[in-house]
Amino acid sequence: MTPEIAEKDTNRSASLENIAFIRQMLAELHQMAEREEAEMLSYLIEMAYVEAGDLQSRISGGSVQHGN
Repeated sequence: MTPEIAEKDTNRSASLENIAFIRQMLAELHQMAEREEAEMLSYLIEMAYVEAGDLQSRISGGSVQHGN
């Protein structure tokens, strides 16, 4: 494995870990917002959670298809 490929793998792994952490925090914030009956805040956090999941898929090489 060349140093460039190893560095890309390391960066991808770190990015996936960071996005996974952000997504977990968003899940917790979403639960808190729901308990407070903050509907708009809950919705916006949920959308950020979905986006984080899509980003995880893109980073890991998966594809995300959104239906219309």
